[in-house]
Amino acid sequence: MKLAVVILAAGQGKRMQSALPKVLQPLAGRPLLAHVIDTARALQPHSIHVVYGHGGDQVRSMLAEARVQWALQAEQHGTGHALMQAMPAVNDDELVLVLYGDVPLVRVETLQQLLGLAGPQSLALLTVELADATGYGRIVRNARGAIEQIVEQKDATAAQLAIREGNSGILAAPAISLRKWLGQLKNANAQGEYYLTDVIAMAVQENFKVTPSIAPTEAEVLGVNDKAQLAQLERLYQRRRAAELLAAGVTLIDPARLDVRGEVTVGRDVVIEPNVLLEGRVHLGDRVRVGPNCVLRDMRVGADSVIHPNCVLERSEIGEACSVGPFARLRPDSKMQRDSHIGNFVELKKTTLGEGSKANHLSYLGDALIGARVNVGAGTITCNYDGANKWVTTIEDEAFIGSGNMLVAPVRIGLRATTGAGSTITKEVADATLAVARGKQISLAGWQRPVKQPKPVK
Repeated sequence: MKLAVVILAAGQGKRMQSALPKVLQPLAGRPLLAHVIDTARALQPHSIHVVYGHGGDQVRSMLAEARVQWALQAEQHGTGHALMQAMPAVNDDELVLVLYGDVPLVRVETLQQLLGLAGPQSLALLTVELADATGYGRIVRNARGAIEQIVEQKDATAAQLAIREGNSGILAAPAISLRKWLGQLKNANAQGEYYLTDVIAMAVQENFKVTPSIAPTEAEVLGVNDKAQLAQLERLYQRRRAAELLAAGVTLIDPARLDVRGEVTVGRDVVIEPNVLLEGRVHLGDRVRVGPNCVLRDMRVGADSVIHPNCVLERSEIGEACSVGPFARLRPDSKMQRDSHIGNFVELKKTTLGEGSKANHLSYLGDALIGARVNVGAGTITCNYDGANKWVTTIEDEAFIGSGNMLVAPVRIGLRATTGAGSTITKEVADATLAVARGKQISLAGWQRPVKQPKPVK
């Protein structure tokens, strides 16, 4: 049977106390719903349907590139009613997997196991053993252990409330049967809603096979209703990502103090210190070391490079055996070639720093092409912006830039050229020459420094 995935994502999330719809709340920097769609897509379904409601324009706009079919639930009357909105776009010969836009941690492997239990005459239900089942529908089994029904918390008896096996809400069933059961739902319950869970009892009454699959961990089926639960899921997600990196051979000095918000690939013997954020696509080559309190966003770092503490690095490339920081910043489209160094309070923007070149202190290098084995003195600035346009500074191989230089672009510093400390360079410096551009120093004898008037005594 072809697979159709339906994601129920119409809830408002009042307890979030947020203008942002619940399914757009961020987990690891991405909307909750985006995580669920990614999981669904990994199953290679024939189609993915998202039922949306509250904040509909925001939801569709933020996930415009998700390649899903949208179904509007204009009024929310329960999970059964939500699923009804998607069913017109689902064919009778398909198998329907129901997921939830606020349950982002369920694993692909868990869902594959569940789907293996479903078929033309079988409904598969994902359940979970809970330490505290408060808020969950209870799985009611008969004396033989077969599932009879699901009872929601508000409709459960005292005996049923003692049951620890809860309903995750995730199920897989043939579309033709699901469509029939949905048409028979009633809202005679404490909530006045059409419960999707009621289809379980209908299936049992028809002697339809109902097969449970118990989730490996409680974390996989946890939903989000408030910011406290969102924070809990964030930590669970980050714990999972840290475990993946540890399994790949990364040394995490403190796995609890790492945040991953994207795709990370690593070489061998990588070391990551505490309080590091990895975002977007990040690659760390062999023996890379990332110091504490660093942010790497869409970065590629070559083997044997060291990122010292407190650096912010974005959309750039660091070659092999480089040294960065501490307190350095790489802005987009910068490139450090092999064995180049930038030190404390140095910022690169759209700049290439050649092999073996160094800018070790207190410099801004923007829109610059810097050759090999160049030394950039402390306090150097490439003056690249005239208020309307950006201009390029070119520094050729083996040039020496003195401390406190202003390089007013567009300008070229030649091969093995030198600029004197404190210079403002506005014209090309020829190869192998010294350029000094300073105002003449004047000393005034007898000059008196202004004296502050004493403050009146109160």
